[in-house]
Amino acid sequence: MIGIIGAMDIEVRGITEKMTDKTEETISGTVFTKGKLGKNECVVCKCGIGKVNAAIATQTMILRYSPDEIINTGIGGGTSLKTGIGSIVIAKNVVQHDMDTTAIGDERGTLFLPEENIIYLPCDEGLIEKLSAACDSVGIKDYVVGTVATGDRFISGNDNRKELHTSFHALACEMEGGSIGHVCYINKVPFGILRSISDSISPEDDGVEYSVFSRSAAEKAVSIISALLCQ
Repeated sequence: MIGIIGAMDIEVRGITEKMTDKTEETISGTVFTKGKLGKNECVVCKCGIGKVNAAIATQTMILRYSPDEIINTGIGGGTSLKTGIGSIVIAKNVVQHDMDTTAIGDERGTLFLPEENIIYLPCDEGLIEKLSAACDSVGIKDYVVGTVATGDRFISGNDNRKELHTSFHALACEMEGGSIGHVCYINKVPFGILRSISDSISPEDDGVEYSVFSRSAAEKAVSIISALLCQ
């Protein structure tokens, strides 16, 4: 079974609409839709915006449905000149940029896990390859593979975006992937992250870019997930 998590309705509705043999279950306020995409057994949920919401949904999905792998899909902000509006970022790893204990000597982004301390949570190589192949299959060539930075803050302003690229080599920023990866990593569930860029480093107002391009960016991500699973 494959788990798919998005933060907002526009990021998952296009996926659940394509599912067959659907059933729904609500746990802790989150609706989980179980069914088929092509020949693949899937469970899909809208987790809500932010790291805590994403972590709750991910842990619940793992405990209730035991997915073999989890994909976090949706929109994000560009943090590099390589990632303009409509670009696709496939994460090779994810970092929580707002985890900061530098005041006591730790490196920014350090996560304190039960068995180790780690900064960059690695995505599953098999899922990276599958997501890349799915982009190719729908004719999307402007995708890049790299670091995605997560934090509980909408990143606005070119300087703030560039700082994430400088500090973590991040190509995109968002508010859920790091916590989804955190939960998957601890539970030893392979995970992948796909982000379609809705706002970027540019002279334009970030809020305006987001409002104009968020829907089309989300639809682009849905098309890739559909190509991956609806076979």
